[in-house]
Amino acid sequence: MSIFTIMIKILGIAAFSVLGLRYYTHMLQLSSYQFQGYFRFLGSIQSKFGLHVGAACSLLLAPIFLANEYFMLYMIFDILTIVFIVLIALMYLPKPAKKKFVVTARVKRLFITDGILILIMAIASLALYLGNSKGIIGVLVIWAVYIGLFPLFTALTNLINKPVENRINQYYIDDAKRLLTEHPGLRIIGITGSFGKTSVKYYLTTLLSEGFSVLMTPESYNTPMGIVRTIREHLKPTHEIFVCEMGARHLHDIKEITDIVHPDDGILTSIGHQHLETFHSLENIVSTKYELLDAVDEKMKKDGNAKAGQHLKFVNGDNEIIRENMKYQDAITYGLSEGCAYRAVDVKVSGNGTTFSVTAPNGESAEFSTKLVGKHNVENIVGAIAVANSFGIPMNKLKMAVRRLASVPHRLELTKHGNVSILDDAYNSNPNGAKVALETLSLFEGNVKVLVTPGMVELGAKEDEYNAEFGRQAAAVCDYIILVGEKQTHAIKQGALEAGFDPERLFVKNSFNEASQLMYELDAGREKAILLENDLPDNYAG
Repeated sequence: MSIFTIMIKILGIAAFSVLGLRYYTHMLQLSSYQFQGYFRFLGSIQSKFGLHVGAACSLLLAPIFLANEYFMLYMIFDILTIVFIVLIALMYLPKPAKKKFVVTARVKRLFITDGILILIMAIASLALYLGNSKGIIGVLVIWAVYIGLFPLFTALTNLINKPVENRINQYYIDDAKRLLTEHPGLRIIGITGSFGKTSVKYYLTTLLSEGFSVLMTPESYNTPMGIVRTIREHLKPTHEIFVCEMGARHLHDIKEITDIVHPDDGILTSIGHQHLETFHSLENIVSTKYELLDAVDEKMKKDGNAKAGQHLKFVNGDNEIIRENMKYQDAITYGLSEGCAYRAVDVKVSGNGTTFSVTAPNGESAEFSTKLVGKHNVENIVGAIAVANSFGIPMNKLKMAVRRLASVPHRLELTKHGNVSILDDAYNSNPNGAKVALETLSLFEGNVKVLVTPGMVELGAKEDEYNAEFGRQAAAVCDYIILVGEKQTHAIKQGALEAGFDPERLFVKNSFNEASQLMYELDAGREKAILLENDLPDNYAG
């Protein structure tokens, strides 16, 4: 081996190490540092694994043919090693991402661990090389394993750092608990659900602000550490109410949050077949979502009857799964269905929005108007009205607040671009949410209706079944369907075609940029309504 080829290999390994570690750390970050999500992503990148294995094999095989009679074979494998390493380095050059890589303190700690492991391998290699004449074989084995299993390297550093990260997180959790203890007058409202929780959070905060100083978890800060960060950075002594959105992807995720904040009140917006891949069963979803109301009930029993009225439970009475699993008879129901304690009636949709009337349990009623459209929005607004009114704000005082409500970003957010209406429902997608989005799209009578979607994910063994049903539902509403990514949309395509959808009006594109260009070109010049249903992050792209 010449010094020149050795230097090229060293520089190549260094280049792809830096670029590759950045790439895989980004994918780990998008997977919320959870192994299940990260390994699901690794399972989708066989081509990248193939290049790594090819480089590792070439690196190991080349020295076998160093004898003169096999020198040409040695040269071939040596050149192949260099080619593979260069290709790998080029493959990991940074590309535009939907969600940018953020170099947080945790990422820096991962990089430090990466560096320490690589330094240990370098020292071990040097010791083997200087120790005996056959040490080069050990050196090649070390670096071949490193190259071949490189995509797993970030998972290893994440595992090594886990005890440290847990200790750091516990420090921040304890600090957030201390801040809540020092604010005994704060009333904490927890919100959870398979869908609708973020919308209810925004709407409720607007309505409660008519009578209280309110803090809410911003954007999608619905994980334990996101909630802890909100408390530590934004909670002020003047706040009277903390509206806390609680997300869940695994069994007992909600309990982990309630053990931190100990909510006084709870709102269950929905239960559906979302994140089945990680929950594994509907029973686990139901159990986890009810952990919020369990915590409220536990606090009510602890405080006694004197404070029973300060611990309220609210549930969406329109949700079939909630109705079938009604655990607490003292829960206040809301929705459009007959029998709900807070019920919306006379719902009318026009070009200016939606009007409806709400009747409270005490008989008080009022007519509301909002620029938002869709049954789901009325459902979520009624939930916010139910809580605000139960907190003592009169229905008539809530009318102006409801009129001011704006669309929640990327949750069926309606925007106009000339003669094109965009329904942006890109944040997430689940079977119920997708159905509601199509129902909202159907309201645009006279418009050319276009669906753009990469399909639904994290639905476990039922993913194809739900996507196929989504395709059949879309066929009944849409004039055009544009699918993004062939792998996870095949079931939608199959369902749509089975329902009789015209194959000439169904397109499959590799990226959202391609789909976006096409959706504007279709029936150019005519009034169009385009539904953007779901937008998968980069760790689903493979």
